[in-house]
Amino acid sequence: MEFALTFPIDSMPGMLAETGAHVHAAPVPSLGWIAPFAVLLLVIAVFPLVPGLNRWWHHNRSKLLVALILAAITLAYYLTRGFGVAVHDDFAIHLLEKAGFSMDPAAHPRTPAGAATAVGVFATAMMEYIPFISLLFSLYVISGGISIRGDIQATPRTNTTFLAIGGLLASVIGTTGASMLLIRPLLRTNSERKHVVHTVVFFIFIVSNIGGTLLPIGDPPLFLGYLKGVPFLWTLHLWKEWAFALGVLLLIYLIWDSRAYDREERRNIVLDMTTINPISVAGKFNFMLLAGVVFATGTLSPGKPFLGIEAGWHPFSFCRELVQLALVGLSLALTPRSVRREVNFNYAAILEVACLFIGIFICMQVPIEILNARGARLGIDTPVEFFWATGILSSVLDNAPTYVVFFETANALTQVHDPGATIKLLTGHVIRIDHLVAISLGAVFMGANTYIGNGPNFMVKSIAEHAGVKMPGFFGYMLFSGFVLIPLFVAITFIFLR
Repeated sequence: MEFALTFPIDSMPGMLAETGAHVHAAPVPSLGWIAPFAVLLLVIAVFPLVPGLNRWWHHNRSKLLVALILAAITLAYYLTRGFGVAVHDDFAIHLLEKAGFSMDPAAHPRTPAGAATAVGVFATAMMEYIPFISLLFSLYVISGGISIRGDIQATPRTNTTFLAIGGLLASVIGTTGASMLLIRPLLRTNSERKHVVHTVVFFIFIVSNIGGTLLPIGDPPLFLGYLKGVPFLWTLHLWKEWAFALGVLLLIYLIWDSRAYDREERRNIVLDMTTINPISVAGKFNFMLLAGVVFATGTLSPGKPFLGIEAGWHPFSFCRELVQLALVGLSLALTPRSVRREVNFNYAAILEVACLFIGIFICMQVPIEILNARGARLGIDTPVEFFWATGILSSVLDNAPTYVVFFETANALTQVHDPGATIKLLTGHVIRIDHLVAISLGAVFMGANTYIGNGPNFMVKSIAEHAGVKMPGFFGYMLFSGFVLIPLFVAITFIFLR
Protein backbone atom coordinates (compact mmCIF):
# COMPACT_ATOMS: atom_id res chain seq x y z
CA MET A 1 0.00 0.00 0.00
CA GLU A 2 1.38 3.40 -0.92
CA PHE A 3 0.64 5.94 1.75
CA ALA A 4 2.00 9.43 2.00
CA LEU A 5 3.99 10.28 5.09
CA THR A 6 4.95 13.76 6.20
CA PHE A 7 7.99 14.57 8.30
CA PRO A 8 9.21 17.90 9.67
CA ILE A 9 11.17 19.86 7.10
CA ASP A 10 14.51 19.42 8.87
CA SER A 11 14.17 15.71 9.63
CA MET A 12 16.92 13.37 8.58
CA PRO A 13 17.04 12.85 4.81
CA GLY A 14 17.81 9.16 5.31
CA MET A 15 14.44 8.61 6.95
CA LEU A 16 12.66 10.11 3.96
CA ALA A 17 14.59 8.05 1.47
CA GLU A 18 13.62 4.81 3.21
CA THR A 19 9.86 5.40 3.17
CA GLY A 20 9.30 5.21 -0.58
CA ALA A 21 6.21 7.36 -0.03
CA HIS A 22 5.10 10.84 -1.06
CA VAL A 23 6.59 13.46 1.24
CA HIS A 24 4.93 16.75 2.12
CA ALA A 25 6.99 19.22 4.13
CA ALA A 26 5.47 20.07 7.48
CA PRO A 27 6.74 22.77 9.82
CA VAL A 28 8.30 21.76 13.12
CA PRO A 29 5.94 22.85 15.93
CA SER A 30 7.13 25.85 17.90
CA LEU A 31 8.19 25.27 21.49
CA GLY A 32 5.03 27.03 22.67
CA TRP A 33 2.96 24.04 21.60
CA ILE A 34 4.71 21.92 24.23
CA ALA A 35 2.65 23.89 26.78
CA PRO A 36 -0.32 21.43 27.00
CA PHE A 37 2.10 18.55 27.70
CA ALA A 38 4.08 20.59 30.25
CA VAL A 39 0.94 21.91 31.95
CA LEU A 40 -0.54 18.42 32.28
CA LEU A 41 2.61 17.08 33.94
CA LEU A 42 2.82 20.16 36.17
CA VAL A 43 -0.81 19.74 37.23
CA ILE A 44 -0.15 16.09 38.12
CA ALA A 45 2.76 17.18 40.30
CA VAL A 46 1.25 20.28 41.96
CA PHE A 47 -2.51 19.86 42.34
CA PRO A 48 -2.30 17.08 44.96
CA LEU A 49 -0.23 19.44 47.13
CA VAL A 50 -2.41 22.58 46.91
CA PRO A 51 -5.02 23.00 49.67
CA GLY A 52 -8.46 23.38 48.15
CA LEU A 53 -7.44 21.91 44.81
CA ASN A 54 -6.31 18.55 46.16
CA ARG A 55 -9.84 17.50 47.13
CA TRP A 56 -11.19 18.38 43.67
CA TRP A 57 -8.21 16.69 41.99
CA HIS A 58 -8.78 13.54 44.04
CA HIS A 59 -11.73 12.58 41.80
CA ASN A 60 -10.83 10.75 38.60
CA ARG A 61 -13.42 12.72 36.65
CA SER A 62 -11.41 15.87 37.42
CA LYS A 63 -8.24 14.26 36.11
CA LEU A 64 -10.03 13.11 32.97
CA LEU A 65 -11.49 16.59 32.40
CA VAL A 66 -8.08 18.27 32.60
CA ALA A 67 -6.45 15.59 30.43
CA LEU A 68 -9.10 15.88 27.72
CA ILE A 69 -9.03 19.69 27.66
CA LEU A 70 -5.26 19.77 27.17
CA ALA A 71 -5.44 16.93 24.62
CA ALA A 72 -8.08 18.91 22.71
CA ILE A 73 -5.77 21.95 22.62
CA THR A 74 -3.02 19.78 21.12
CA LEU A 75 -5.35 18.32 18.50
CA ALA A 76 -6.60 21.82 17.71
CA TYR A 77 -3.03 22.79 16.82
CA TYR A 78 -2.78 19.93 14.33
CA LEU A 79 -6.24 20.70 13.00
CA THR A 80 -5.22 24.26 12.17
CA ARG A 81 -1.72 23.43 10.95
CA GLY A 82 -3.03 21.76 7.81
CA PHE A 83 -0.03 19.50 7.19
CA GLY A 84 0.15 15.73 7.58
CA VAL A 85 2.16 13.84 10.17
CA ALA A 86 3.67 10.36 10.15
CA VAL A 87 1.33 7.47 10.88
CA HIS A 88 3.44 4.35 11.35
CA ASP A 89 0.85 1.75 12.30
CA ASP A 90 -0.76 -0.20 9.44
CA PHE A 91 -3.97 -0.70 11.39
CA ALA A 92 -4.20 3.04 12.12
CA ILE A 93 -3.72 3.71 8.40
CA HIS A 94 -6.50 1.22 7.60
CA LEU A 95 -8.88 2.91 10.06
CA LEU A 96 -8.10 6.34 8.63
CA GLU A 97 -8.77 5.21 5.08
CA LYS A 98 -12.04 3.57 6.12
CA ALA A 99 -13.05 6.88 7.69
CA GLY A 100 -12.24 8.69 4.45
CA PHE A 101 -9.04 10.41 5.59
CA SER A 102 -5.74 10.56 3.75
CA MET A 103 -2.35 12.05 4.51
CA ASP A 104 -1.89 12.77 0.79
CA PRO A 105 -3.92 15.87 -0.12
CA ALA A 106 -2.65 15.62 -3.72
CA ALA A 107 -4.25 12.19 -4.14
CA HIS A 108 -7.37 13.09 -2.16
CA PRO A 109 -7.87 16.84 -2.60
CA ARG A 110 -11.28 16.78 -0.91
CA THR A 111 -9.83 15.56 2.37
CA PRO A 112 -9.32 18.54 4.71
CA ALA A 113 -5.58 18.53 5.41
CA GLY A 114 -6.00 19.71 9.00
CA ALA A 115 -8.64 17.09 9.78
CA ALA A 116 -6.43 14.34 8.37
CA THR A 117 -3.51 15.59 10.43
CA ALA A 118 -5.48 15.76 13.68
CA VAL A 119 -7.05 12.33 13.15
CA GLY A 120 -3.63 10.92 12.28
CA VAL A 121 -2.12 12.25 15.50
CA PHE A 122 -5.04 10.87 17.53
CA ALA A 123 -4.76 7.45 15.85
CA THR A 124 -1.00 7.32 16.45
CA ALA A 125 -1.47 8.20 20.13
CA MET A 126 -4.21 5.60 20.61
CA MET A 127 -2.15 2.83 18.98
CA GLU A 128 0.36 3.38 21.81
CA TYR A 129 -2.12 4.16 24.59
CA ILE A 130 -4.31 1.07 24.14
CA PRO A 131 -1.52 -1.53 24.52
CA PHE A 132 -0.05 0.48 27.41
CA ILE A 133 -3.24 0.70 29.46
CA SER A 134 -4.29 -2.86 28.57
CA LEU A 135 -1.08 -4.26 30.05
CA LEU A 136 -1.30 -2.18 33.23
CA PHE A 137 -5.00 -3.00 33.63
CA SER A 138 -4.34 -6.73 33.22
CA LEU A 139 -1.50 -6.82 35.76
CA TYR A 140 -3.46 -4.66 38.20
CA VAL A 141 -6.70 -6.65 38.12
CA ILE A 142 -5.16 -10.12 38.13
CA SER A 143 -2.70 -9.32 40.95
CA GLY A 144 -5.68 -7.90 42.85
CA GLY A 145 -7.10 -11.43 42.96
CA ILE A 146 -4.18 -12.69 45.08
CA SER A 147 -4.31 -12.34 48.85
CA ILE A 148 -1.24 -13.08 50.96
CA ARG A 149 -2.55 -13.85 54.43
CA GLY A 150 -0.79 -14.16 57.74
CA ASP A 151 1.30 -12.15 60.17
CA ILE A 152 4.85 -13.25 60.87
CA GLN A 153 7.45 -11.71 63.15
CA ALA A 154 8.64 -8.38 61.70
CA THR A 155 12.38 -8.84 62.18
CA PRO A 156 14.88 -6.96 59.99
CA ARG A 157 15.64 -10.21 58.18
CA THR A 158 11.92 -10.83 57.51
CA ASN A 159 11.38 -7.33 56.16
CA THR A 160 14.51 -7.50 53.99
CA THR A 161 13.27 -10.80 52.56
CA PHE A 162 9.90 -9.16 51.74
CA LEU A 163 11.67 -6.38 49.86
CA ALA A 164 13.98 -8.79 48.04
CA ILE A 165 11.03 -10.90 46.86
CA GLY A 166 9.27 -7.74 45.73
CA GLY A 167 12.37 -6.64 43.83
CA LEU A 168 12.33 -9.95 41.96
CA LEU A 169 8.58 -10.01 41.32
CA ALA A 170 8.43 -6.43 40.04
CA SER A 171 10.08 -7.34 36.74
CA VAL A 172 7.72 -10.27 36.23
CA ILE A 173 4.33 -8.87 37.22
CA GLY A 174 5.14 -5.17 37.01
CA THR A 175 5.88 -2.62 39.69
CA THR A 176 2.15 -1.91 40.05
CA GLY A 177 1.26 -5.60 40.43
CA ALA A 178 4.09 -6.36 42.87
CA SER A 179 3.33 -3.25 44.94
CA MET A 180 -0.35 -4.07 45.25
CA LEU A 181 0.43 -7.71 46.03
CA LEU A 182 2.98 -7.16 48.79
CA ILE A 183 2.40 -3.81 50.51
CA ARG A 184 -0.58 -4.93 52.58
CA PRO A 185 1.01 -8.15 53.97
CA LEU A 186 4.18 -6.17 54.72
CA LEU A 187 2.16 -3.56 56.64
CA ARG A 188 0.23 -6.29 58.44
CA THR A 189 3.47 -7.99 59.45
CA ASN A 190 4.81 -4.69 60.84
CA SER A 191 1.55 -3.59 62.47
CA GLU A 192 2.91 -4.21 65.98
CA ARG A 193 6.01 -2.09 65.35
CA LYS A 194 6.22 1.69 65.82
CA HIS A 195 9.07 2.50 63.40
CA VAL A 196 7.65 1.57 59.99
CA VAL A 197 8.04 4.65 57.77
CA HIS A 198 11.48 3.70 56.50
CA THR A 199 10.19 0.27 55.52
CA VAL A 200 7.47 1.76 53.30
CA VAL A 201 9.94 4.22 51.77
CA PHE A 202 12.39 1.45 50.88
CA PHE A 203 9.45 -0.57 49.55
CA ILE A 204 8.76 2.29 47.13
CA PHE A 205 12.45 2.45 46.17
CA ILE A 206 12.78 -1.28 45.51
CA VAL A 207 9.41 -2.80 44.66
CA SER A 208 7.61 0.16 43.11
CA ASN A 209 10.56 1.26 40.97
CA ILE A 210 14.03 -0.28 40.68
CA GLY A 211 12.82 -3.88 40.86
CA GLY A 212 10.94 -3.52 37.56
CA THR A 213 14.05 -3.17 35.38
CA LEU A 214 14.46 -6.56 33.73
CA LEU A 215 11.38 -6.87 31.47
CA PRO A 216 9.21 -4.38 29.55
CA ILE A 217 6.21 -5.34 31.68
CA GLY A 218 8.17 -4.38 34.79
CA ASP A 219 7.82 -0.62 34.48
CA PRO A 220 5.73 1.58 32.14
CA PRO A 221 8.73 3.38 30.54
CA LEU A 222 10.25 0.08 29.42
CA PHE A 223 6.95 -1.07 27.94
CA LEU A 224 6.77 2.13 25.90
CA GLY A 225 10.27 1.30 24.68
CA TYR A 226 9.02 -2.14 23.65
CA LEU A 227 6.15 -0.53 21.74
CA LYS A 228 8.73 1.63 19.96
CA GLY A 229 10.72 -1.38 18.79
CA VAL A 230 13.07 -2.42 21.61
CA PRO A 231 13.19 -6.28 21.60
CA PHE A 232 11.21 -7.80 24.47
CA LEU A 233 14.17 -9.50 26.18
CA TRP A 234 16.71 -6.72 25.60
CA THR A 235 16.14 -5.28 29.09
CA LEU A 236 17.69 -8.43 30.60
CA HIS A 237 21.00 -6.81 29.64
CA LEU A 238 20.40 -4.42 32.55
CA TRP A 239 20.77 -7.19 35.13
CA LYS A 240 24.15 -5.98 36.45
CA GLU A 241 22.90 -2.48 37.22
CA TRP A 242 19.65 -3.93 38.63
CA ALA A 243 21.50 -6.40 40.88
CA PHE A 244 23.94 -3.74 42.08
CA ALA A 245 21.19 -1.25 42.94
CA LEU A 246 19.03 -3.84 44.70
CA GLY A 247 21.98 -5.30 46.59
CA VAL A 248 23.08 -1.90 47.89
CA LEU A 249 19.54 -0.86 48.86
CA LEU A 250 18.80 -4.13 50.63
CA LEU A 251 22.05 -3.88 52.59
CA ILE A 252 21.32 -0.27 53.61
CA TYR A 253 17.79 -1.23 54.59
CA LEU A 254 18.94 -4.22 56.67
CA ILE A 255 21.32 -1.99 58.64
CA TRP A 256 18.70 0.77 59.01
CA ASP A 257 15.92 -1.59 60.11
CA SER A 258 18.22 -3.41 62.54
CA ARG A 259 18.86 -0.13 64.34
CA ALA A 260 15.16 0.75 64.22
CA TYR A 261 14.32 -2.68 65.65
CA ASP A 262 16.69 -2.08 68.55
CA ARG A 263 14.83 1.17 69.34
CA GLU A 264 11.41 -0.51 69.46
CA GLU A 265 9.68 -0.63 72.84
CA ARG A 266 9.91 -4.03 74.50
CA ARG A 267 6.13 -4.45 74.64
CA ASN A 268 5.91 -3.96 70.87
CA ILE A 269 8.50 -6.66 70.29
CA VAL A 270 6.69 -9.05 72.64
CA LEU A 271 3.34 -8.37 70.95
CA ASP A 272 4.95 -8.95 67.56
CA MET A 273 6.47 -12.25 68.69
CA THR A 274 3.17 -13.51 70.13
CA THR A 275 0.92 -12.40 67.25
CA ILE A 276 1.94 -14.98 64.70
CA ASN A 277 -0.18 -16.38 61.88
CA PRO A 278 1.41 -18.56 59.21
CA ILE A 279 1.69 -17.15 55.70
CA SER A 280 -0.81 -18.52 53.19
CA VAL A 281 -1.88 -17.45 49.73
CA ALA A 282 -5.43 -17.28 48.35
CA GLY A 283 -6.13 -16.99 44.63
CA LYS A 284 -2.95 -18.85 43.62
CA PHE A 285 -4.24 -19.65 40.13
CA ASN A 286 -3.92 -15.94 39.33
CA PHE A 287 -0.16 -16.47 39.16
CA MET A 288 -0.76 -18.65 36.09
CA LEU A 289 -2.89 -15.92 34.59
CA LEU A 290 -0.10 -13.41 35.23
CA ALA A 291 2.28 -15.77 33.44
CA GLY A 292 -0.20 -15.81 30.56
CA VAL A 293 -0.10 -12.00 30.39
CA VAL A 294 3.71 -12.09 30.26
CA PHE A 295 3.65 -14.72 27.50
CA ALA A 296 1.05 -12.83 25.45
CA THR A 297 2.93 -9.55 25.80
CA GLY A 298 6.19 -11.06 24.64
CA THR A 299 4.87 -13.16 21.73
CA LEU A 300 1.73 -11.51 20.32
CA SER A 301 3.18 -8.34 18.88
CA PRO A 302 1.10 -7.28 15.83
CA GLY A 303 2.79 -7.90 12.50
CA LYS A 304 5.61 -9.94 14.02
CA PRO A 305 5.79 -13.76 13.65
CA PHE A 306 4.51 -15.77 16.62
CA LEU A 307 7.47 -17.29 18.52
CA GLY A 308 9.78 -15.84 15.86
CA ILE A 309 8.76 -18.41 13.22
CA GLU A 310 8.68 -16.41 9.97
CA ALA A 311 6.58 -18.96 8.10
CA GLY A 312 4.11 -19.24 10.97
CA TRP A 313 1.17 -17.23 12.23
CA HIS A 314 1.35 -13.44 12.52
CA PRO A 315 -0.88 -11.99 15.29
CA PHE A 316 -3.47 -9.49 14.14
CA SER A 317 -3.82 -5.98 15.58
CA PHE A 318 -5.08 -5.98 19.18
CA CYS A 319 -4.70 -9.78 19.44
CA ARG A 320 -2.33 -9.26 22.38
CA GLU A 321 -4.77 -6.94 24.14
CA LEU A 322 -7.72 -9.29 23.57
CA VAL A 323 -5.79 -12.16 25.16
CA GLN A 324 -4.81 -9.95 28.11
CA LEU A 325 -8.42 -8.91 28.68
CA ALA A 326 -9.59 -12.51 28.34
CA LEU A 327 -7.20 -13.45 31.15
CA VAL A 328 -8.61 -10.57 33.20
CA GLY A 329 -12.09 -11.96 32.60
CA LEU A 330 -10.99 -15.39 33.84
CA SER A 331 -9.52 -13.82 36.96
CA LEU A 332 -12.70 -11.89 37.73
CA ALA A 333 -14.88 -14.93 37.10
CA LEU A 334 -12.83 -17.47 39.07
CA THR A 335 -11.55 -15.43 42.02
CA PRO A 336 -13.95 -15.46 45.01
CA ARG A 337 -15.14 -11.97 45.88
CA SER A 338 -14.02 -12.52 49.45
CA VAL A 339 -10.41 -12.66 48.28
CA ARG A 340 -10.65 -9.29 46.56
CA ARG A 341 -12.37 -7.84 49.62
CA GLU A 342 -9.42 -8.97 51.76
CA VAL A 343 -7.04 -6.80 49.72
CA ASN A 344 -9.55 -3.94 49.44
CA PHE A 345 -9.43 -4.24 45.67
CA ASN A 346 -11.01 -1.45 43.62
CA TYR A 347 -10.45 0.16 40.23
CA ALA A 348 -9.71 3.71 41.44
CA ALA A 349 -5.93 3.58 40.98
CA ILE A 350 -5.93 2.09 37.48
CA LEU A 351 -8.72 4.45 36.39
CA GLU A 352 -6.56 7.34 37.56
CA VAL A 353 -3.74 6.13 35.31
CA ALA A 354 -6.15 5.64 32.39
CA CYS A 355 -7.62 9.14 32.76
CA LEU A 356 -4.28 10.90 32.93
CA PHE A 357 -2.41 8.95 30.28
CA ILE A 358 -4.98 9.44 27.53
CA GLY A 359 -4.06 13.12 27.78
CA ILE A 360 -0.34 12.42 28.13
CA PHE A 361 -0.17 10.22 25.03
CA ILE A 362 -1.91 12.84 22.87
CA CYS A 363 -0.11 15.89 24.26
CA MET A 364 3.33 14.30 24.00
CA GLN A 365 3.03 14.00 20.21
CA VAL A 366 4.26 17.61 19.89
CA PRO A 367 7.51 17.21 21.89
CA ILE A 368 8.13 13.89 20.14
CA GLU A 369 7.77 15.56 16.74
CA ILE A 370 10.15 18.35 17.79
CA LEU A 371 12.70 15.89 19.13
CA ASN A 372 12.55 13.81 15.97
CA ALA A 373 13.56 16.93 14.06
CA ARG A 374 15.88 18.66 16.51
CA GLY A 375 16.89 16.10 19.12
CA ALA A 376 20.46 16.00 17.87
CA ARG A 377 20.83 19.72 18.66
CA LEU A 378 20.09 19.49 22.39
CA GLY A 379 23.71 18.82 23.26
CA ILE A 380 22.84 15.67 25.23
CA ASP A 381 24.99 12.98 23.62
CA THR A 382 26.77 10.94 26.30
CA PRO A 383 25.38 8.10 28.46
CA VAL A 384 25.99 10.11 31.65
CA GLU A 385 24.05 13.08 30.27
CA PHE A 386 21.18 10.86 29.14
CA PHE A 387 21.08 9.08 32.52
CA TRP A 388 20.88 12.26 34.58
CA ALA A 389 18.70 14.25 32.18
CA THR A 390 16.18 11.39 31.96
CA GLY A 391 16.42 10.75 35.68
CA ILE A 392 15.98 14.32 36.86
CA LEU A 393 12.87 14.81 34.72
CA SER A 394 11.57 11.37 35.76
CA SER A 395 11.83 12.55 39.36
CA VAL A 396 9.59 15.58 38.95
CA LEU A 397 7.43 14.36 36.08
CA ASP A 398 6.02 10.93 35.28
CA ASN A 399 8.83 8.63 34.14
CA ALA A 400 6.94 7.03 31.21
CA PRO A 401 6.58 10.12 28.96
CA THR A 402 10.03 11.29 30.07
CA TYR A 403 11.49 8.03 28.77
CA VAL A 404 9.77 8.56 25.40
CA VAL A 405 11.12 12.11 25.08
CA PHE A 406 14.75 11.07 25.57
CA PHE A 407 14.29 7.86 23.60
CA GLU A 408 13.30 9.99 20.61
CA THR A 409 16.27 12.27 21.26
CA ALA A 410 18.71 9.35 21.24
CA ASN A 411 16.97 7.87 18.21
CA ALA A 412 17.50 11.12 16.30
CA LEU A 413 21.23 11.01 17.12
CA THR A 414 21.78 7.52 15.68
CA GLN A 415 21.71 7.08 11.91
CA VAL A 416 24.12 4.24 11.11
CA HIS A 417 23.81 0.68 12.45
CA ASP A 418 26.99 -0.58 14.12
CA PRO A 419 26.39 -4.13 15.45
CA GLY A 420 28.82 -3.59 18.29
CA ALA A 421 27.53 -0.23 19.46
CA THR A 422 23.91 0.06 18.34
CA ILE A 423 20.75 -1.98 18.55
CA LYS A 424 18.40 -2.32 15.61
CA LEU A 425 14.86 -1.64 16.72
CA LEU A 426 11.96 -3.71 15.44
CA THR A 427 10.76 -0.59 13.63
CA GLY A 428 13.93 -0.60 11.51
CA HIS A 429 15.57 2.39 13.22
CA VAL A 430 18.75 2.11 15.28
CA ILE A 431 19.80 3.51 18.66
CA ARG A 432 23.09 3.44 20.51
CA ILE A 433 23.15 0.73 23.17
CA ASP A 434 24.86 2.89 25.80
CA HIS A 435 22.26 5.64 25.26
CA LEU A 436 19.38 3.17 25.60
CA VAL A 437 20.91 1.72 28.78
CA ALA A 438 21.29 5.19 30.30
CA ILE A 439 17.74 6.28 29.40
CA SER A 440 16.22 3.04 30.71
CA LEU A 441 18.10 3.24 34.01
CA GLY A 442 17.40 6.95 34.45
CA ALA A 443 13.66 6.56 33.92
CA VAL A 444 13.19 3.42 36.03
CA PHE A 445 15.65 4.13 38.85
CA MET A 446 15.00 7.85 39.38
CA GLY A 447 11.23 7.45 39.23
CA ALA A 448 11.78 6.56 42.90
CA ASN A 449 13.11 10.03 43.81
CA THR A 450 9.66 11.55 44.47
CA TYR A 451 6.10 10.42 45.03
CA ILE A 452 5.16 11.58 41.53
CA GLY A 453 7.98 9.86 39.65
CA ASN A 454 6.10 6.59 39.09
CA GLY A 455 2.45 5.57 39.36
CA PRO A 456 2.74 3.01 42.21
CA ASN A 457 4.53 5.48 44.52
CA PHE A 458 1.43 7.44 45.50
CA MET A 459 -0.64 4.26 45.60
CA VAL A 460 1.69 2.70 48.19
CA LYS A 461 1.77 5.95 50.20
CA SER A 462 -2.04 6.06 50.26
CA ILE A 463 -2.37 2.41 51.36
CA ALA A 464 0.22 2.90 54.12
CA GLU A 465 -1.54 6.00 55.44
CA HIS A 466 -4.87 4.17 55.52
CA ALA A 467 -3.10 1.49 57.59
CA GLY A 468 -2.07 4.12 60.14
CA VAL A 469 1.50 4.83 59.00
CA LYS A 470 2.29 8.56 59.12
CA MET A 471 4.13 8.93 55.83
CA PRO A 472 6.41 11.92 55.15
CA GLY A 473 5.18 14.71 52.89
CA PHE A 474 6.47 15.43 49.40
CA PHE A 475 9.72 17.08 50.53
CA GLY A 476 10.13 14.81 53.54
CA TYR A 477 10.16 11.83 51.21
CA MET A 478 12.79 13.60 49.09
CA LEU A 479 15.07 13.75 52.15
CA PHE A 480 15.01 9.95 52.19
CA SER A 481 15.68 9.68 48.46
CA GLY A 482 18.36 12.38 48.53
CA PHE A 483 20.18 10.67 51.40
CA VAL A 484 19.90 7.11 50.03
CA LEU A 485 19.30 7.15 46.28
CA ILE A 486 21.39 10.05 44.95
CA PRO A 487 24.71 8.63 46.26
CA LEU A 488 23.67 5.27 44.77
CA PHE A 489 23.03 6.86 41.37
CA VAL A 490 26.38 8.66 41.50
CA ALA A 491 28.04 5.30 42.12
CA ILE A 492 26.14 3.74 39.20
CA THR A 493 27.32 6.63 37.00
CA PHE A 494 30.99 5.95 37.73
CA ILE A 495 30.78 2.15 37.71
CA PHE A 496 28.51 1.48 34.72
CA LEU A 497 28.11 4.58 32.55
CA ARG A 498 31.56 6.09 32.05
